[in-house]
Amino acid sequence: MDQAAGSAQDAARSAPVCYRHPDRETGVRCTRCDRPICPECMISASVGFQCPDCVRQGSGTGHAPAASRPRTVAGGTVTADPRLLTKILIGINLAVFIAVQADRSLLDHLVLYGAWPPKPFAPTSGVAGGEWYRFVTSMFTHEEYWHIGFNMLSLWWIGGPLEAALGRARYLAVYFVSGLAGGALTYLFASPQTASLGASGAIFGLFGATAVLMRRLNYDMRPVIALLAINLIFTFNPSMNIAWQAHIGGLVAGVVTGYAMVHAPREKRALVQYGTCAVVLVLTVALALVRTAQLT
Repeated sequence: MDQAAGSAQDAARSAPVCYRHPDRETGVRCTRCDRPICPECMISASVGFQCPDCVRQGSGTGHAPAASRPRTVAGGTVTADPRLLTKILIGINLAVFIAVQADRSLLDHLVLYGAWPPKPFAPTSGVAGGEWYRFVTSMFTHEEYWHIGFNMLSLWWIGGPLEAALGRARYLAVYFVSGLAGGALTYLFASPQTASLGASGAIFGLFGATAVLMRRLNYDMRPVIALLAINLIFTFNPSMNIAWQAHIGGLVAGVVTGYAMVHAPREKRALVQYGTCAVVLVLTVALALVRTAQLT
């Protein structure tokens, strides 16, 4: 064997790909057959992870029993369409964007801002005026084409694989907790008369959770770190007029909840995962209450 052929084989061995998805590199192997498997194919077993074929063979039938149903790396249920929620979230964002383009006055009712009019007058609208729903509606509202285009591309690229790795319920929990945390930090630090909108806080949360997941699976961290660094450069560019508070709040919440999702002990997995989400939500509400007290 010549040196060139040996080097090519060494390179191939250093970057295994999932046996079911040849386009996806992975550092995780099935504990039974030792075949490489990506997050979408990982099924939680008593020791490590197994591939779907080994799970089916181990059950003795074409279907795994209830106690051995395929599970994601975070304990979620493996589904036929692992990107379903990502598609739905993108659809909601696009629907709201189309509605806003048709009637620009909708923006006044959907965006996040603290209070109007400013002191010394009592607020008649905004979060401080009791319109807490704005924390949710602002997560799905975009005004500019470039803004929704960038956010939806990021949601598809980052959200799809993360949904497959966490499972639907856990993925949705990370998304909403991150988005709400980003909104709360914006509410706390931004001017109460400055409107904020977009899914960026939730998407930065998915960035954070993805980084934690890749670290957990011993993946190459450089691509996600580079992408996150580029996004942070844009975040703190004064000419971009971006609400950095939403990005940082979402990122921190995503890292915290993502860590709980992929590192929770098996025997207390759901308690740790959803308990962490609940704690972050409580802190989010506390920040919002503190700011409301300042504005009223």
